[in-house]
Amino acid sequence: MTLQSEIFEQPERLAYLLHSQRETVEKIAAAIRQSDIHYVFLAARGTSDNAGRYANYLWGAQNQLPLALATPSLFTYYNRPPKLDGALVVGVSQSGQSPDIVSVIEEGRRQGCLTLSITNEPDSPLARAADLVLDIQAGDEKAVAATKTYTTELLAIAMLSAALADDKTHWRELGKVSGWAERVLKQDVPISHLTERYRFMRQCVVLGRGFNYCTAFEWALKLKELTYTVAEPYSSADFQHGPIAMVEGGFPVLAVAPRGKVFDSMQEMLGRLRGDQLAELVIISDDKGALSLAQSPIQLPDGIPEWLTPIVSIIPAQLFAYHLTRAKGINPEKPRTIGKVTETY
Repeated sequence: MTLQSEIFEQPERLAYLLHSQRETVEKIAAAIRQSDIHYVFLAARGTSDNAGRYANYLWGAQNQLPLALATPSLFTYYNRPPKLDGALVVGVSQSGQSPDIVSVIEEGRRQGCLTLSITNEPDSPLARAADLVLDIQAGDEKAVAATKTYTTELLAIAMLSAALADDKTHWRELGKVSGWAERVLKQDVPISHLTERYRFMRQCVVLGRGFNYCTAFEWALKLKELTYTVAEPYSSADFQHGPIAMVEGGFPVLAVAPRGKVFDSMQEMLGRLRGDQLAELVIISDDKGALSLAQSPIQLPDGIPEWLTPIVSIIPAQLFAYHLTRAKGINPEKPRTIGKVTETY
């Protein structure tokens, strides 16, 4: 099993998760409704932290649940955890092994909070520490760079949102995700060709906004850990508050800009970057106008609801990072320094 094969496994894994875990998700949603939950307190690291960014937008927008991202060092090194009254305490971790994430769940239970683990390892320390467990059903992930565990984490978060809202339309839309994922994978060869243009890239910025703020961070992470590119993720709004000054002619800007509530602001920014700064643009979008601005356009399937675009839009970004790694002559199966499971305290 290779990184590329795991990327291509995602449609199957997404379909299986939706089928196998819907009943579990609805039971978890019922338990949450029965508790006096005022907000979500979520702990994660690395790729799972980016899944948490998705939950921040999704559960806030569709379920009116404010979300706070935990600072695990308060629970470990400082031993001064905050009061968590009224919180649903969530730990998100593919391996479920990291002691600092486990410590947040354990403290949540000690304070009498309802706790939930979202993990690919239902027998892990994280799962054993939580009241509720949502197994993301990704199967064994051998590659160091997380791909299918990320998209299944996103889908698990989206499923819980649909269950909490008791929204049949959302469940129908979720049923189309694996098909959209399969369609976008058909761009594997064109993406492999366009990455040749960036084989000497040493730095770039990655832009996203709204639901796809998480996609900017995850795309940047994949570029860092696989290609060793200094890739800095930004909200397109934050980017205007200073960082845009670094862009000059030919500077690479990678952007995720599907149609939705924030699309107009993203397109305005991309037009400015192409017109005024003469930036080198790689754009993932389902809009022809946005794609026309890019030297390297990557088409998303039409018809994806904005709230589900992060699950699909990260897949061409994964392919881009994979093929760029190979174009640079780096082994994508053995990125330097890092390993599959990282335990932090």
